[in-house]
Amino acid sequence: MSSDRAGDPVRRALKLGLAGVLSEYKDELGADGPAALRHDLDELLAAGAATAAAAASTAAARAAAEADSSGAPALPLVAPTAAELAAAAALAETADVDTLCAHFPKIVARSPKMLAVFRLILKVAPTDATVVIHGESGTGKEQIARSIHELSSRKHGPYVAENCAAFPESLLESELFGHSKGAFTGADRMRKGRFQMADRGTLFLDEVGDMSSALQKKLLRALQEGEIRPVGASAPIKINVRFLSASNKDLAELVKKGLFREDLFFRLSPIKIVLPPLRERGDDLLLLLDHLSIEAARKSGRPQPPTYAPETLALLRRYRWPGNVRELQNEVQRMVALADPGRPVEPRDLSSEVRAGAGA
Repeated sequence: MSSDRAGDPVRRALKLGLAGVLSEYKDELGADGPAALRHDLDELLAAGAATAAAAASTAAARAAAEADSSGAPALPLVAPTAAELAAAAALAETADVDTLCAHFPKIVARSPKMLAVFRLILKVAPTDATVVIHGESGTGKEQIARSIHELSSRKHGPYVAENCAAFPESLLESELFGHSKGAFTGADRMRKGRFQMADRGTLFLDEVGDMSSALQKKLLRALQEGEIRPVGASAPIKINVRFLSASNKDLAELVKKGLFREDLFFRLSPIKIVLPPLRERGDDLLLLLDHLSIEAARKSGRPQPPTYAPETLALLRRYRWPGNVRELQNEVQRMVALADPGRPVEPRDLSSEVRAGAGA
C-alpha cells in the first residue's frame, strides 16, 4: 500500500466517503483476491448505492411537499423593499379620488369614510402585518380582506377564507388545523386544514369572536409560533401565512366580559380597520344602487336595468339598512324581479320592511 494510503484511515474515509474506501480496497485486492471477500465488498457497494438513491428520493419528496396543489414549485416570497413601502405610503397620502378608487375595482365607494379605509389599506397591504376588520354584518369585510391580499406581496399565493360561525366547535378545529388519518371516527385519510391550504398566502377568518376558548388558545399558538398541530398529529407543522380576521362583535367588549382572550385580542389587532355602515356612506348608496341594478338585470336577462322614481329614491335614502350592502343587494334583486319592465320602480315595488322602516 502506498504511503499516502497508509495514513490516517479516518481522514481517508472523510475524504473519499465509505463507497470510495471500499472501492479502493477492492481494486487493491485485484482479480486474484479471495472470492468471498470480493463478493462481500460488492454487496456493501450495492447497499451504499441503494442508500444514496433512497436519500435522493427523500429529498425529492420534500421538494414535492413544498409544491402547490398544481405540482408547480412554491413561488418564493419577496418582501417589499423600504422604497416600495415608502411609495405605497406616499400613494395612500396623496392619491386623488379616481386614482385611489382604481386600486379597488371590486368595491363601489367614493364616500369620505370609505376613501379613508382605502388609504389605510394601501399603507398596510404591502406589509405582513396582522389585520382585524370590524364592521356590521353585510358591510363587505371579506371583500376588504381580499383586497388586502391582492395588494400584498403574497398576491400570487393562495387566498383562503372561512367563517368561524359556520361550523360547530368539534368540526371547526379540524377545518382550521387539519387532521391526521385515524384522528377520529371517519378520518380515513389525512386532511389539510385552512392554515396549510393558505401556506405562503393569506388566511382570512371571519367571525373570530364566535370561537370557543379552547380554539382561541390554539389559534394564539399558531400566530405566535408559526406552527400548527393537526388533530391527532404527534408533531407540529410549520406554516407561513398572512393572517387577517374579522368580527361583527366588539372584541374589546368581549375581552372585558371574559369571553375572548386578551392576549389573542392584542395579537389580532396590530392594525384595525373599521368599515362604516351603509347608512353612514352618503351617496355611496346611489352608486351601489346603479351598480347592483345593472348586475341584477344582466343576471335576470333584462335588456336594461330599472330606473327609479324620485319618491322611491327618497325612501331608499331614509331607510337605515341594518343589513347594509347585502340587504341592499337583496332588495335590488327583488325589485328587478317584480317591477314591471318599462316603468320606473315605485314605492309600492319596495319590500314591506323597507317601506315601513323608511316611514312610507
